[in-house]
Formats: sequence, structure tokens, C-alpha cells
Amino acid sequence: MIVHQSSGFKKAYKNLPENIRKQFDEKFHLFISNPKHPSLKVKKMVSTKDIFEARISKNYRWTFQFVKGGVKLRHIGAHDILRRP
Repeated sequence: MIVHQSSGFKKAYKNLPENIRKQFDEKFHLFISNPKHPSLKVKKMVSTKDIFEARISKNYRWTFQFVKGGVKLRHIGAHDILRRP
């Protein structure tokens, strides 16, 4: 799977606390092997055509889109990032 990262994703990832980055890395590894794993709680975002969210922890999420041959990581951060597709 090819992974693309938006510039916003890269910047937000760098600003996350180290423990959240580590949790994301573990969850993303799981996502790559099984995007439908129940612990990720993947779901389509409301009012969007093709943007999804996945859970890192109770308070952190990342958003993404499936693209030809892979996935584009869009945003990552506290739960309020879901207001910005």
C-alpha cells in the first residue's frame, strides 16, 4: 500500500506528544494489515464524499482517504480535528 501524507498531516504529527505518535504508529501498522480492525473504529466522516476517520485513542484521531494504490493521510490530532475534513 502506498502512503501519501499531506503537509498538514506531517506538521501535526510532529507536534503530537511522543506517546501519541507511538500509539499512532502502532495503530497505523494495524491499519495497513487490516483497515477494518475493530479497534480502529474506522468510519466515513459525515458530510464528506470519501474521507474517513480512525481512532488512535479516546481523544485522538486521524483522517484519511483511500486513493489509487494506497491511502492519503490528511489530518491527525485531538478529536476536534474532525471538524476539518
